[in-house]
Amino acid sequence: MRYSGLAMAFVSAWCFAFSGPMAKYLNAAGLAPIEAVWTRMAGAGLLMVAVLAVVKPSALRIPRSRLPFFGVYAVVAVAGVQSLYFAALTRLPVGIALLLEYMAPVMVVVWVRFVRKIRLARSAYLGAVVAVVGLGIVVEVWDGLRLDALGLLLALVAGACCAGYFLMSDSFGDDVDPLGLIAWGMLGAAVVLVPFARPWGIPWEAFTRLATPEGGGLTLPAFAAYLWMVLVATVAAYILGVNAVRRLSAAVGATVASLEVIGGAVVAWALVGEALGAFQILGGLLVLSGALLAQTAASRGGAPAPAGEPVPTAEAEARLSLDRASG
Repeated sequence: MRYSGLAMAFVSAWCFAFSGPMAKYLNAAGLAPIEAVWTRMAGAGLLMVAVLAVVKPSALRIPRSRLPFFGVYAVVAVAGVQSLYFAALTRLPVGIALLLEYMAPVMVVVWVRFVRKIRLARSAYLGAVVAVVGLGIVVEVWDGLRLDALGLLLALVAGACCAGYFLMSDSFGDDVDPLGLIAWGMLGAAVVLVPFARPWGIPWEAFTRLATPEGGGLTLPAFAAYLWMVLVATVAAYILGVNAVRRLSAAVGATVASLEVIGGAVVAWALVGEALGAFQILGGLLVLSGALLAQTAASRGGAPAPAGEPVPTAEAEARLSLDRASG
């Protein structure tokens, strides 16, 4: 089961990697970031609910006690991550936005230690420090933060929401079907974003245009970019990602998902002509290395407990939370 989970997490990361580049095409076609997010969530949510209603209607049943969980999942793990990330893309290159968003693994470590009260090995904290140093190199702090300050903030808050996605994905019990959670989460996110996206004012004719991202790159039909974003970068990515975390843990799942940074940079280079500079590449490697070190330590478990007081590992604690939720 662990190897199948790792494989799912790996493929999910590469599916998610298309999100940013495809969003660039929709922006070039005339959609604002929030409009692109809304059409993505609404399209993916409606598609999943329609398919599940036919092939697995039981997945759409929500236990009454789980309604608050579904609501928070829709707002934080779906609407928050996607809307803030897409907004950051208007001010930052895809690779930089992803690097900032993937401070999420370090945030997961902090949550596990200080909220779940699980002691971690020193290497977890060392990894966090390495990741922060790498982040400083990415944004070139010695040169007065040359990147857009608002874009940096948006991407980091998206990272906090992304950390919530991983933590929530490993904390629900068997009374919740992952497919139903994803479907209702996407539709819920679309509902939450209605006042901001104002779908009645979306320029729907944009989907009929050919689009070339600002700064160059390949020219693609906007509707083709939208379909790829919905089917691959949303439906497939979320289904694989949530099921991967269920087989692994928030810690391990977040680590493998960090590959989206590499995938996003590669896809952005191939499609929209964006390339990272030397400092961004070096800093990005440090961010990923630090996140890997921190999360590997979290998944192995914590420091020795005082005599007679066992300390659960991150994975053991996740299993206990599942047992509590399903019992």
